Amino acid sequence: MMMWPNMMGGFFGGGGFIWMIFIFIFIVAIIIGIVLLIVWLVKRASYPGEIPTTKTGNAMEILKERYAKGEITKKEFEIMKKDIS
Repeated sequence: MMMWPNMMGGFFGGGGFIWMIFIFIFIVAIIIGIVLLIVWLVKRASYPGEIPTTKTGNAMEILKERYAKGEITKKEFEIMKKDIS
């Protein structure tokens, strides 16, 4: 009768190749997760105050939006409104 070198029967109970595949997939998933986290953090650091959007609008819409957010005063709004009209 042949004895295995350890109590588990060698290579995780005889399924060493299967476990090796699962461990490989797990390590690859961790690496992909780390890369995605780094990309997300870099993008977030590039736009600290706001999320980048692809929204486009004409100058008057942008001006009204800035006034509504309180970025410019009413006087500045009126001056800029005359400039773009």
